Amino acid sequence: MPAHWLLKSEPDVFGYPDLVRVGTEPWNGVRNYLARNHLRAMKVGDRALFYHSNAHPTGIAGVAKIVRAAYADDLQFDPESAYHDPKSSPADPRWSMVDVSPLLAFPEVLTLAQVRELPAWEGSPLTQKGTRLSVFPVTPLQFRAALKAAGVELPKK
Repeated sequence: MPAHWLLKSEPDVFGYPDLVRVGTEPWNGVRNYLARNHLRAMKVGDRALFYHSNAHPTGIAGVAKIVRAAYADDLQFDPESAYHDPKSSPADPRWSMVDVSPLLAFPEVLTLAQVRELPAWEGSPLTQKGTRLSVFPVTPLQFRAALKAAGVELPKK
């Protein structure tokens, strides 16, 4: 059974429509150790709720699937990148990324206010004030509740 995650992105930088347009994209630039550990725990086939942060409205825009398990984030080695880490080395990289592809766009963004109304999401890092983690696990119950609230079903295999 696939695990479930939430991935946050600012849609003016890279939103769900961008993922649909490009098909597959590395989820890179994560520079928080806990979020990095979550990326490293992802497996091919896992599902991720794609969350638009710093947007109007903020909320879940769709579902992505993990299509490549964690590997070294190449931006950490690029001195021209804002995500460069001079203390990281190719022999022992600090930062990881996964590749994601779109699975299902929501007809409308499931807003943070709507998510907060879902009992399954009580106590989630998403609904707690001050939590800024960009990658974290969600329970199967939270995942199903989000799909139901958005009025969508995942396609059958």
